[in-house]
Amino acid sequence: MELDKMDENDWKYHGEGNKSLVVSHVQLSRVLRLLKYPAEDSENPPQTAEQAFSQIQTIVDFSSNVMCSLLGDKFVHSGEVVKLPLEFVRQLSIKIQHHRPVWRCDKVMDIYSGCALCLPNLTSPLLHSPTRTPPLCIEIKPKCGFLPTSKHISKDIKTKVCRYCMHQHYKVSNGKWKRHSLYCPLDLFSGNRQRMHFAIRHLIEEPQNNFKVFKGGQCVYSSKEVSDESPDTNALLHHLRPYFLSTNNRVSSHMTSKSILNDFIQVLVNALLSGGGDGDEGQVTDRQGERRGFCQASHFNRERIRHGSQGLPSDSVLFRILQTQMLDSLDIEGLYPLYRQLEQHLQDFPKERTRLQIDGPYNETFLEKVQKWTMEDNGSVEFAAAKVHQYRFAMTAKDCSLMVTLVSSEEEEEDDEDLPPQRHVCRPHPFSSSVSILDLDPKPFDSISRQLRLDQKIVSCYLKTSGALPKGGLPLLSNRITATERDDCRLLFHPV
Repeated sequence: MELDKMDENDWKYHGEGNKSLVVSHVQLSRVLRLLKYPAEDSENPPQTAEQAFSQIQTIVDFSSNVMCSLLGDKFVHSGEVVKLPLEFVRQLSIKIQHHRPVWRCDKVMDIYSGCALCLPNLTSPLLHSPTRTPPLCIEIKPKCGFLPTSKHISKDIKTKVCRYCMHQHYKVSNGKWKRHSLYCPLDLFSGNRQRMHFAIRHLIEEPQNNFKVFKGGQCVYSSKEVSDESPDTNALLHHLRPYFLSTNNRVSSHMTSKSILNDFIQVLVNALLSGGGDGDEGQVTDRQGERRGFCQASHFNRERIRHGSQGLPSDSVLFRILQTQMLDSLDIEGLYPLYRQLEQHLQDFPKERTRLQIDGPYNETFLEKVQKWTMEDNGSVEFAAAKVHQYRFAMTAKDCSLMVTLVSSEEEEEDDEDLPPQRHVCRPHPFSSSVSILDLDPKPFDSISRQLRLDQKIVSCYLKTSGALPKGGLPLLSNRITATERDDCRLLFHPV
């Protein structure tokens, strides 16, 4: 991109979260992520251009020097800070305004600093062989994949029901969502293919903010907030059908919606268990899947497991995310006293904030320093700071997004003519895949008090509702997938 020749007509609205807005280039595989702030500050920006640049650079440094080391640099794209012409940013803001969701318009795009984070557009990769079908990209927010075991936990229910499943009741009771999702992160992180298949099926049925499908860079399947209607799974099947009907020797008319969905989920499971795109599963070292066990709120029928839990491959993206999440070893209840100790110390000695790097800089030596400070629980302020930093790393991993990019390989494979035709009939459509991790911003230091209050509200709400779902439960892909099909995995046989 030539920054001095930027044209707002080359960019389109891509999406936004609570703190930033994203636009994508119509030809180049690039996105720009711009900061947002409350609409009442539109005439008086809350920070200078230098402060905005520093804020975005801090995000880049945290991603490249901390999360890359914890999650693996093959999964993380840190991006770079760019300075854009102010007139371009202002015209861009005007152009995209009518594309923004109404509930997001309480905040406005930063048009004063000209600063943005430039990243690759993972929903529309350009480096792929030409095919008749554009790439698919699936965004998944997996959330926390383990049950806490900290001795500081005051409510036993937290060791039996996962945070996500309890949070569902809190969100529905507050009107955030109309329906409960039956997705459980512990099923996805189990490493057991049946449980993973079951988890992804429920993400599809009730996506909320945790599941989106992009085709050629356009979002074709997602959920709308505060909507009374479930997303149209027929629309998703319509988009998926061309990718799974062209497999060699497969009779297209016999492909049911169930078969297409099963193939799609199987491809996703394979990508999540692979070692970063090469298609080979690494050595399994995570043998603690059984110890972590099941969330009691999960609707997966344990008796349907045909095999023991295989665990996660050590080089898979889910394994790396889970290991980082488990840096939260004390739970918020055990961490909060250390946070209060640190907070009091910083009030007494404000300059210590810099030495302890509470707000960064997240340089190359930062992670090594944190790991050194946690070697011994000696009651020091350094130990407290290190545990707070580790908790923030874990919270970033619990709130990250996975981008699974699928590019179909529509080659005829003429060399396989001598093989039995059953191999072609049973094999799923071939894809090359890549997996990336997004949304790796550092969590604010002062958010820990809010996290404790939220944790208490979520647990209290769940205990009051006794964890009971509304009568009748959820419509699970009604009229398309029967009850017996919901947790059924199709077995695929390959020649040995």
